Amino acid sequence: MQNEKILAYLEGSCFGKANRASGTELERTLHISGTCLRKQVNRLRCKEHPIASDRSGYFYATNADEVYDTIRQLKQMVSGLEAAISGLERSMERFREHGEAGHG
Repeated sequence: MQNEKILAYLEGSCFGKANRASGTELERTLHISGTCLRKQVNRLRCKEHPIASDRSGYFYATNADEVYDTIRQLKQMVSGLEAAISGLERSMERFREHGEAGHG
């Protein structure tokens, strides 16, 4: 139900990048938490709804360029997460050096 509410709001009030709404604005307007907003936006995207975003907010994409910009931003986030995971995996060596068993 929440995702339908978010989708309807974005389609009706945030159509295109020029009409984007910040996460805080959406949380306040839709009476949801930031965590809920992000989860629901992810679910909508997985269901092929063109929900785009940038550093300033979320919006219903009106063209392929707006979708592509969001894809590029998400790929950068993935790259950053992969680097963090890699660093953490390498950090496990110091625990092995001290004889501590790990889960990996």
